Amino acid sequence: MKLLGILMEAFTSLSVNTIKTGLIWLLRVAWIAGTLPILIASLPFPILKSFHTLFLSFAKRGKIMPSSSHRFTVPQSFFLHFYLLAAVWTTSLLTCTWYFAYKVAPLGTESLSYPFAASHLTGGSHVFSIHKSRFTSAEDRFNVWKCVFLLLLMEVHVLRRLYETFNVFNYSSSARMHIFGYLTGIYFYTAAPLSLCTFCVLEAFNFAADQVAEFKVEGQELISITGFDLRGYVKPITRLGWCQWAGAAIFAWGCFHQYCCHAILGSLRERGDRTADYVIPHGDWFEIVSSPHYLAEMIIYAGLLVASGGTDFTIWLLLGFVVANLAFAAAETHQWYLRKFEDYPHNRWAILPFVY
Repeated sequence: MKLLGILMEAFTSLSVNTIKTGLIWLLRVAWIAGTLPILIASLPFPILKSFHTLFLSFAKRGKIMPSSSHRFTVPQSFFLHFYLLAAVWTTSLLTCTWYFAYKVAPLGTESLSYPFAASHLTGGSHVFSIHKSRFTSAEDRFNVWKCVFLLLLMEVHVLRRLYETFNVFNYSSSARMHIFGYLTGIYFYTAAPLSLCTFCVLEAFNFAADQVAEFKVEGQELISITGFDLRGYVKPITRLGWCQWAGAAIFAWGCFHQYCCHAILGSLRERGDRTADYVIPHGDWFEIVSSPHYLAEMIIYAGLLVASGGTDFTIWLLLGFVVANLAFAAAETHQWYLRKFEDYPHNRWAILPFVY
């Protein structure tokens, strides 16, 4: 039986590692495949003008999309779908990963939760032994909790965006986006949270599934000795490094200014006013760039990169996609403002002050 258990553990570990490697490369290839066309379309070469025009037809939305180009489009208010999906998906990832970290990856001198430790010591939970054996080093356990921290920041971000969709934005009935852009948004808010936790997401979901299976068999016994240990769930997060908290500070700075800029945009059209009239926005970072909410989004994901420690290439590619996509959109928005308003402030940059 002991030999069988060892073989089972080796097979499970091998299959999980293989799937994890495939998932990581799939995400990386997808981010590269999404970024390259944007970079190519941004190159100022005459030979690429037709490609730029074609790509722009897929990327246009809102005010920069002509009213005559509504074929294969959906209302821009469908942004709500992105944040509903992101909220449900990120919450699921966070719940599974946080629970997994608490049970399997204690930091420092913290001990495993009593019911599972007791079960493991008495030979009652071979599944728990398998999961615990994969995260024996302090570095691995730290990385698990780092994933929890990144997902927690992402959760704050998507819940704020969901709140803004209901209470801040006031989309015009004529505001549209291409169906390609809509599908890209669906993909983005599925892949972005996943890219933040590839280190342990498969183990976390497998562990959750195993716990559900064990609960069906031993649930009544576990209920009697299992309580919610709030301190045990929160304390490891407070023990993360300066890099994580520096990233969180950058993330919070970006979130604050993005909310301010969204509030300014939302105030330009009174609630219930669905006309397509536009005015020049003023206030906060609008005084220096045309698309400060895009700049803030870049800062938010830069904060996530810093919080990750900068060692995960997948998160670098995620940030690269965000920067390329928003810089391209900001350039078109800036040109639209210049064409639309003769008195548009010419001292404003497109998105990066004094750079672009």
